[in-house]
Amino acid sequence: MRKLLFDSLFRRPFTERAPSLDDAAITELATAVGRVARRRLGRSLSIREVDAGSCNGCELEIHALSNAYYDVERFGIRFVASPRHADVLMVTGPVTKNMRDALERTYHAVPDPKWVVAIGDCARDGGCFAGSYAVVGGVSEVVPVDLHISGCPPTPTAMLQGLLALLERADSSAVTS
Repeated sequence: MRKLLFDSLFRRPFTERAPSLDDAAITELATAVGRVARRRLGRSLSIREVDAGSCNGCELEIHALSNAYYDVERFGIRFVASPRHADVLMVTGPVTKNMRDALERTYHAVPDPKWVVAIGDCARDGGCFAGSYAVVGGVSEVVPVDLHISGCPPTPTAMLQGLLALLERADSSAVTS
């Protein structure tokens, strides 16, 4: 124990190298999402995240969207506590039997127009939890899904790209109809 204590005092902590601060691609992507959201909705994009039974890997990546590196709130993308204030419902994990009713109620509480985004492989089809006695299945088994973002877990960049594609598709369909 004493050796461990002395080692920890004199050895530098092991951490990952910080990403480069001038990542123009992330800035451009987040700016595009904010711009399309304002054009489509007339305001910022509001997201309500629901964990329907995941391992929390996807939640870590979703929370990274709010950290100092991505900081998507500066582009007009914000996470809200109430589904009544949301435009997008981000759902992670396979839907467990205990979360089925809660997810359905949350979906119905989100005002129109609304979009549902299933984040990660588990949200698509149950992932490694598929077939479990406690799992209903993927998110589309319970509520209609507009976009699936695959990955285990998907990166924050993939989530921003997916949101941009979803909003552009909705924007182009609103213009043509």
